[in-house]
Amino acid sequence: MSTITEIPVHLPKLLALFKTIVPKLTNNKHKGQYGRIGVIGGSLEYTGAPYFAAITSIRVGADLGHVFCHSNASAIIKSYSPDLIVHPVLDSIDAVEKITPWLERLHVVVIGPGLGREPSILKTASNILKLCLNVKKPVVIDADGLFLLNDNLELICGQRNVILTPNVMEFRRLFGEDNDAARQKMSLLGDGVVVLEKGANDKVHIPQKNEVHIMPIGGSGRRCGGQGDLLSGSLATFYYWSLQSNEPNPALIAACASSYFVKRLNSAVFQKFGRSLLASDMVNEIASTFQADFENSDC
Repeated sequence: MSTITEIPVHLPKLLALFKTIVPKLTNNKHKGQYGRIGVIGGSLEYTGAPYFAAITSIRVGADLGHVFCHSNASAIIKSYSPDLIVHPVLDSIDAVEKITPWLERLHVVVIGPGLGREPSILKTASNILKLCLNVKKPVVIDADGLFLLNDNLELICGQRNVILTPNVMEFRRLFGEDNDAARQKMSLLGDGVVVLEKGANDKVHIPQKNEVHIMPIGGSGRRCGGQGDLLSGSLATFYYWSLQSNEPNPALIAACASSYFVKRLNSAVFQKFGRSLLASDMVNEIASTFQADFENSDC
């Protein structure tokens, strides 16, 4: 096996590139052209996760955020924000049939936030994932969506436009603890799958090229729940914009940008709230952090 190449990300270059990818706001576009993001997840126990993912996607700049959740989670998620379109269909017998027409309208689908692990729901989510892959819909797989892949990684092998976002433990469950074995397993994914491994230093794995792009340390010591959902939501919007830009390596660009953005956001909000920092505090500061780091002065 060839030696893996570790590449420290050059942040000034990344930020300069990403500023060219952020679409300018004009009066010549209609609602939806800056991004329509779908989130598959949300159960009675976990209503915050899909909310955080979807609201972050539109706070960053997408136009529409959809959540496809359990019926008993719908009213709760709606109560968090009137800005989201919430579909109480995930536990329906015909959930896939109900969701299918909406998939055609979405630019990126996030699978996993607050999904839960009920076998029937996991089966439905697996069928939705297969449908997305069949039509080559860009997909971000996070949280319990990754649980689907633990014993079924072949679902995404050879597929395109897929980004996985495991934390350290999820990464080990997916690929094992041995570095050589993990690299061997990741090599089976093909050249259309990118893995964003979350940690003190986020790592963006490009398995087919044996490359690992190392992000700098950022954020703070405050690791409250919900930050991974902010990452997956922002990543979805960044991914759509990167794909639209026709730049090479759009998944790499989006993964690096979202990793940097959420750590910068955490760091900035920590300066205000310290130990009391919550994910909802971070949502409220998305605009200022985004404008400071990513916005073109003439947007």
